[in-house]
Amino acid sequence: MHFTPRFTPHFTSARRLDDGVLDRDFTLGEIPGVLWTPASATPSAPAPLILVGHPGGLHKRLPRLVARARHYAARYGFAVAAIDAPGCGDRPRDTAGDQARADFRRAIQAGELTDEIVHAFIVPLVDQAVPEWQATLEALLSLPEIGGPVGYDGMLPIGIRLAATEPRIAAAALFGQTFVPDALREEARKVGIPLRFLMQWDDEGMERQPVLDLFDAFGTKEKTLHANMGGHTGAPWFEVEEGARFFARHLK
Repeated sequence: MHFTPRFTPHFTSARRLDDGVLDRDFTLGEIPGVLWTPASATPSAPAPLILVGHPGGLHKRLPRLVARARHYAARYGFAVAAIDAPGCGDRPRDTAGDQARADFRRAIQAGELTDEIVHAFIVPLVDQAVPEWQATLEALLSLPEIGGPVGYDGMLPIGIRLAATEPRIAAAALFGQTFVPDALREEARKVGIPLRFLMQWDDEGMERQPVLDLFDAFGTKEKTLHANMGGHTGAPWFEVEEGARFFARHLK
């Protein structure tokens, strides 16, 4: 099924990679993004779509994100898209957002994170980013070589809102963290789609029990928890492979 989007993606570059994946930069209004499309995607056989989010403050071409996206596209035949979050990557800087992000990071480093600091950074980011992801989803589904269903793989707070409110999202893989405001924890109870929840057991600055409590709060009856030893960026590569299989089960 295709949709009439509010915006259509404007492709600014295109290159065919050595694994056959078509790598294209695009803009959608003021939103910059990347789309990776497998060689198998055609109008007669459109590829399912995975939206790949990333932590606030980082770039859409973060190397570990690109590696995951290319693996999903080349080996499993998914179309994969990433966009820069508000105030991040190639987006214009936002003074208020930068200040909230700086306060958030300082509080984590000092071990002084409070609910107020988490709310001041996370809630405005989610409120702005989720409609942008929905506009991106709408625009990309209008392309003849891309079709549903759709998955989301990435940042936990944004993923909670999308999984709870966007009916075109059929499955979600989320990276567990402590930094989730109470209001979003309540939204997690409304999530009814299949969920894959990944956490690092020794994640710096993160308390395990609140993350486990959040996993328990998700309303879906089909959810799995994957926990590995190591710090925040130490998730093993086999989890990428397991994530791809999760989406293959639910999107194909």
